[in-house]
Amino acid sequence: MELYNSLAPWMPLLTPAENYRLEASIYRRLFLSHNPRTRTVLELGCGAGNNASHLKQRFTMTLTDRSPQMLRLSRSQNPECTHVQGDMRTLRLKQRFDAVFIHDAIAYMQTVDELKEALATAYVHCEPGGQVLIQPDYFTETFKAGTSHGGIDRDGRGMRYLMWVEEPQPDSHFYNTHFAFLLRHEDGSVTAEQETHTMGLFSEAQWLESLAAVGLTGEILQEPYADQGIPYLQLISARRPAP
Repeated sequence: MELYNSLAPWMPLLTPAENYRLEASIYRRLFLSHNPRTRTVLELGCGAGNNASHLKQRFTMTLTDRSPQMLRLSRSQNPECTHVQGDMRTLRLKQRFDAVFIHDAIAYMQTVDELKEALATAYVHCEPGGQVLIQPDYFTETFKAGTSHGGIDRDGRGMRYLMWVEEPQPDSHFYNTHFAFLLRHEDGSVTAEQETHTMGLFSEAQWLESLAAVGLTGEILQEPYADQGIPYLQLISARRPAP
């Protein structure tokens, strides 16, 4: 997907880090309400490191992503964090963390088996009694097709995007998100790019069953959000049982 490769340098104009301040404050509160002594956090699929740019003030962050271009962006704004390239389905570090965080990169798991692989990675890196916090884009029960748009100008460049979330086929475990980008370069020229991302779509029961299958106990949360037209964040808070 070129958005995370050749188009990665445009990511700060697509999703600026300042847009993540409110949701990061929710994640911080949930980490500390689970365990006030939470100190170390592993993020699987960190992208450009936008959530970490706010969470690092409170936690020692280790950030992972499969895209070297996205890790380069994250390093530029989070130089004090540890960065590791790796796929959340297969990554294995010789370390466990007080908490494991997975943001919307989990949406790229297209089958239940892939979902379980990512959750197993979270399990093996989580301390007993620790928390796994996940923010899926959708559950089957809450899915809504639609369009959105945005983008900003900064440092002589500009980006505008249209995102079209398409209705899935009946009984399908995935849906397509179509992106169209207009890119204004520093010389004033404008180019266009388009691509389609295929995302996994699972019911609340499938999420909870998949968590249980890898040894995690989870619950689904709705946290008040009230920003960008979104009334709440859908989250999963899971726990690795203590021995």
